[in-house]
Amino acid sequence: MGTQGMKKKHVAVIGATGSVGSSVLSVCRAHADEIEVWGLAARTSSEKLKTLAAEFRPKMLCVYEETGAEGLAALAESPEVDHVVFASSGTAAIPALQRALSAGREVSLANKESIVVAGPWVMPLITRRDQLRPLDSEHNAIWQCLMGEEQNPPARICLTASGGPFRTWTAGQLRTVTPEMALKHPVWAMGAKITIDSATLMNKGIELIEAMFLFGLEPHQVDALISPGSFVHGLVEFQDGSVKMLAATPDMRLPAASCLFWPQRRYPAPDFGAPLLAPRTISFEAPDEERFPAIRLARHVMREKGPCPAVLVGADEVAVDCFLKGKIGFTDIAAVAEETLGSCALAAPRSLDEALNALDWARRRAAEVCAARKE
Repeated sequence: MGTQGMKKKHVAVIGATGSVGSSVLSVCRAHADEIEVWGLAARTSSEKLKTLAAEFRPKMLCVYEETGAEGLAALAESPEVDHVVFASSGTAAIPALQRALSAGREVSLANKESIVVAGPWVMPLITRRDQLRPLDSEHNAIWQCLMGEEQNPPARICLTASGGPFRTWTAGQLRTVTPEMALKHPVWAMGAKITIDSATLMNKGIELIEAMFLFGLEPHQVDALISPGSFVHGLVEFQDGSVKMLAATPDMRLPAASCLFWPQRRYPAPDFGAPLLAPRTISFEAPDEERFPAIRLARHVMREKGPCPAVLVGADEVAVDCFLKGKIGFTDIAAVAEETLGSCALAAPRSLDEALNALDWARRRAAEVCAARKE
């Protein structure tokens, strides 16, 4: 790829205007001799999307609010596209993801809901090893650590978390956290929802559920570690007691490049230097599941499965929204999710539609729980 006369890889980016999409397009920009941005998709027709369209001149441009799920699916399964990046949040792109996999496309995935809510209807569509490439930094780290280890199933994997801005706060202090305080993440620049989820550690909890499905593991094989600084992104422990870990500067361009060019490694951008190794201290600690109960909730969900993954995602979505609007407190977020889970009597979903119905039920129930807490 990239030598004269060889075909460029045609890439489509769904969620092109978000932070992850921007990182992916930065890598595409740096490797314009090897990659052609064939398609771009975003939820709305923003100025940013128009600017990207003017720069990359894609053959296909999709605005979800105008074309709906069919527009995304047409882009994802286009015979001209080699690689589809799913960098959007929410469930709108799940049908497009299914179609991309069924059509045999390479897929980079940074959409948690696709696996947590729809894993049973997505994972079986993968037709070859490494067709689905995790793009989130933690899952990408685990994926890279597992490369070449096909004969050595992991004993355990650990996703790391920075611990968020309130890692050392007491339970009493956590009750005083305001939306403004919680929106300041110490390492990553992200959207409001995922920044709050990182502060409560709900993001890590949801990532644990995702990792269980992505890598075909049992709940006891998936764990989380707090590692301030976010230099180590993931660790894999093998049956012999050895541990592989992937460490890198926290920059989404690195996992993006690994997904786009696998099995080769490419520099993500011309200004991307080697990480500073000294002076540097790497430390790990177990998450405190009393102060940050989201991890405990996630472990419960991993054991129960059934409708619980979808219910947790839906309840958290509503609880975070209510927190950002000042309707509930910071520590209420996990409490609302726990109460919603506790009141769920839904059967295990037998189809994607039933899983999405569980998600909608959880949103409605969590809204009731939030309203009751405000009274």
